[in-house]
Amino acid sequence: MTLGGPMLVTEHLVLRPPAREDFEDWVAFHADPETMRFLGGVQTRAAAWRGICAMAGAWHINGFAMFSLIERASGRWVGRVGPWQPEGWPGTEVGWGVAREFAGKGYARKAAIASIDFAFDQFGWDEVIHTINPDNAASIRLAARLGAVNRGPTALPAPFESERVDCWAQSAAEWKARRADI
Repeated sequence: MTLGGPMLVTEHLVLRPPAREDFEDWVAFHADPETMRFLGGVQTRAAAWRGICAMAGAWHINGFAMFSLIERASGRWVGRVGPWQPEGWPGTEVGWGVAREFAGKGYARKAAIASIDFAFDQFGWDEVIHTINPDNAASIRLAARLGAVNRGPTALPAPFESERVDCWAQSAAEWKARRADI
């Protein structure tokens, strides 16, 4: 059973709030050292449970959070992408992370585009940021392809205060001016 909330549909993906049926894939995603290298590190099953509940709770409390990505053709859980702004976050972010087996297939890009459109259209955000470790070449390429520019180092709140991240960003006006070309 899925939670109530918006559902976005692209050619290959369904984006919807996380649900109980996503949990085993969520655990596997968060247990993969390569996938989690730039996403806060590997998590235990119990920590992953708290994480999926926090994401689902953010949908209820804030009216937005990251979506679960579901591959339309197979119904498989692909990853999590979407608007994100927990307490103390440096801005209105659209973040992404896909399971290793789905990396490089364009899913993060397509889901990020749908999520950025959603954030600007539904919430009236003035800008979208992406907090990216400067060693994360794949996410840097995606942020640049989405039209974001690196504004330099920024700080994340605890427990991520020691993580090195740069703030990649663009305004709503910049996004809308380039949207057709992305």
